[in-house]
Amino acid sequence: MGMAELRARPSRLRTASVWGSGAVLGVILVQYGTGWGSDAQARAVNDLAYLPVVLLTAVLGLRLIREGGLDRRERRAWTLLEVAFLCQVAAHVVALVQMLRPGLPAYPSVSDCLYLAAIPFVIAGLLLLPAARRSGAERVKLLIDSLIVVGGACMALWYVEIGPLLRTSGIDPLVLAFSTAVPVADLLLVWALIMLLLRRSSAGAAVGLLGGAMALKVVADSTYAIAYVQFGFAFRPGSWPYLLWAAGSFLMLLAVHRRLGQDGPARAERPGRGRLGWLPYGAVALASGLLAFAAREQSLFPLGGMIIGAIAITALVIIRQMYAQRESRRLAVTDPLTGLSNRALITERLAELVRQPVRDDRHGAVLLIDLDRFKPINDAHGHEAGDAVLKAVAVALRKVIRSGDTAGRLGGDEFAVVLPGLPTRAAAEGVAQRLVDALRTPVIFGELLLSVEASIGVAFHDETTADTEQLIAHADAAMYAVKRQGRGHFRVYSPELDTRARDAELRRAVDNDELVVHFQPVVPLSGGPGLGVEALVRWNHPVRGLLMPGAFIDFAEETGAVVPIGEWVLRESCRQAAGWRAANPDAERLRLSVNLSARQVVQPTLVETIRDILAETGFPADRLVLELTESVILQPSEQTVARLNALREMGIGISVDDFGTGYAALSYLRSLPVTVLKIDRSFVAGIDTDPDAYAVAEALVRLAQAYKLQVVAEGIETAAQRSCLADMGCGYGQGYHIARPMPGDALAELLVSAGLGHGRQ
Repeated sequence: MGMAELRARPSRLRTASVWGSGAVLGVILVQYGTGWGSDAQARAVNDLAYLPVVLLTAVLGLRLIREGGLDRRERRAWTLLEVAFLCQVAAHVVALVQMLRPGLPAYPSVSDCLYLAAIPFVIAGLLLLPAARRSGAERVKLLIDSLIVVGGACMALWYVEIGPLLRTSGIDPLVLAFSTAVPVADLLLVWALIMLLLRRSSAGAAVGLLGGAMALKVVADSTYAIAYVQFGFAFRPGSWPYLLWAAGSFLMLLAVHRRLGQDGPARAERPGRGRLGWLPYGAVALASGLLAFAAREQSLFPLGGMIIGAIAITALVIIRQMYAQRESRRLAVTDPLTGLSNRALITERLAELVRQPVRDDRHGAVLLIDLDRFKPINDAHGHEAGDAVLKAVAVALRKVIRSGDTAGRLGGDEFAVVLPGLPTRAAAEGVAQRLVDALRTPVIFGELLLSVEASIGVAFHDETTADTEQLIAHADAAMYAVKRQGRGHFRVYSPELDTRARDAELRRAVDNDELVVHFQPVVPLSGGPGLGVEALVRWNHPVRGLLMPGAFIDFAEETGAVVPIGEWVLRESCRQAAGWRAANPDAERLRLSVNLSARQVVQPTLVETIRDILAETGFPADRLVLELTESVILQPSEQTVARLNALREMGIGISVDDFGTGYAALSYLRSLPVTVLKIDRSFVAGIDTDPDAYAVAEALVRLAQAYKLQVVAEGIETAAQRSCLADMGCGYGQGYHIARPMPGDALAELLVSAGLGHGRQ
């Protein structure tokens, strides 16, 4: 038997005991439905049926205090409640003993006193249950709200119960004191219950069950007392107040059972009025209605008119307070510039959206909107022009969204739209496209015509969005994907846009040996020795298959994952090249070219890393060429120059890749330790048919020769292009005409074949 089954067995036994005792208590329901037995028999059945429930409640309460994993405050609360449980056990036992004695016990009996003694401990326990942290102002408002409710309840109890008791003549003082103490205790219990509900204290469902138990008790007590005081009628055992008392006792048992089944201390919910904010107003309405009922037989002049005036003034105060709260709420959740919702309300709406269950026929989405070219407007024309643009964006948002949607400004030029209850996902994409179109409309500001566009990221609430942060992160990833792809449109989130997940996936690819290196030959264009190869990385993705560098290198550069990828490529290509040299003496003069990313160049440990890789693989430094992009040499820092010089002193060649496509200054070709210049494929295309293209390519070749650099041309696709490059003096070339990139074992076979240096004619 497994540990899970061993732990589950006591829980199942406890649950069976709880419901079994509830079934015993159910005989009161049977008694209520059938009216069986005399008063004495009904009272005996009633007291006997209670014992299993109250005993089990006390036992489980004691276990909860000792083994329930409660924090100190909650343990004190349940300890006080446990005292109340024990008082109830004692009260029912005493009631059974009294039943065995002849005659009815005098009122108030010992069991009555024990019932009453339990109430203060219940009140204290309810007030000590954990609740959310609140400011001083929030605590004062909470106290006022609870006192309003208690005031209304006090008026009702005074009118129907306490007042008539105090006016009763000839009543025994002890009986009067006890009979008055019961509604007062119930009133305090109502106050504690209201405080518990308004504080939104949370111990799971346990608090709701406790609240229900106390509410049933107060209703049963009040009903029993009012019937006796107002109408002289005493309910017999088995009637419906006894049914409410029984239900309350069982709910209290369920509360202990449910709390015992939870793990760890209870967590208080976020402060808020929630659905119980109407309680103070309900209490005022109750008090006013009661006042009007009491004065129904009074003359309208002068007493009746005063009462009506008091009710009217109270109603106006309530309306004024509700309007003030609504206005305060509006100001608290509104952006003052645009009139849209602010970040607080957007966060609230997102939380509501995430709480909704995921359904196939209802979809929820969030649109994250960032304005393109907004900062230049602010810088060039001032903040008033920027504010005009933001207000125009707000107008466009209101025109596009539905009445139930929420549009808001998160700050600066960033907006969000929450779309709940969409029939299809395509509906959200339609809203996004209409927003893209609407925000392209220029904004007139004085004599200026201000143009902006928007990049919009769309994310849907589904199984992957467990909270608002995740949903916003998805929309944010989609929005930045739009910005990388040219701005001015929208994109729906997909897992491959998740920068954190993709970065982790790329790094795992290195650890899991999912990367592979292919090699493309670099040959002398005029024949002769000097064969080289360029190492090119591929990702053998377990799901998407073999991916070319364009599918992941730019993203790896952005996130920094290119650093471990670059180190792996250098180590793996040097290892394979060293193996070719050992197996084939003709490959000793083979040159290996490996791309070095901009992120790698700025690493302080670059030189040490490359030195360690060469030592580990045994590949000679003077046969290695590191290829840099123009962005690296555009404005090199002193540290970058020092690292490149250190690599050059080791004998490593430095190549400028894709020369001519960027903005590299020619002066850096002299100041940096560059040995090779690679002409981009865009300058090779058309040289065999276009004289102008030929002239430009020839100028680049002559420039490299003037700087005493070796020249390599990329992208040679025809024999005519190869011939033209050879004629203009280009030393080396690579491209599909010569050989496609291939795995290492295929290249090893080519190294032993004849005529590779002359290419394929």
